[in-house]
Amino acid sequence: MSEKIRYTDEPLGSLKVVPDFLPRPEDLVFRAEGGKVTIALSKRSVEFFKREARKHRTQYQRMIRRLLDAYAEHHSRPLTPRSTRRRAKSARVA
Repeated sequence: MSEKIRYTDEPLGSLKVVPDFLPRPEDLVFRAEGGKVTIALSKRSVEFFKREARKHRTQYQRMIRRLLDAYAEHHSRPLTPRSTRRRAKSARVA
């Protein structure tokens, strides 16, 4: 890496203009609307998230929020035919 790079004026060949696909800066500061809740967690859970947050240099509340958001997103998806059959079957048993 000690050798200097030498640039030359050479033809670049066929170029293609690419449309701008990057989001606007104001679109990058999206912040989901939040709601405040009070929740009692086990000491074990809180200590786990605090320990992991220190490792990853983040806030433990943010980790818990992201975990809950991921769980809600996963379980709010439309039912697949397989999961519909399971629900119907379990409903007949009851």
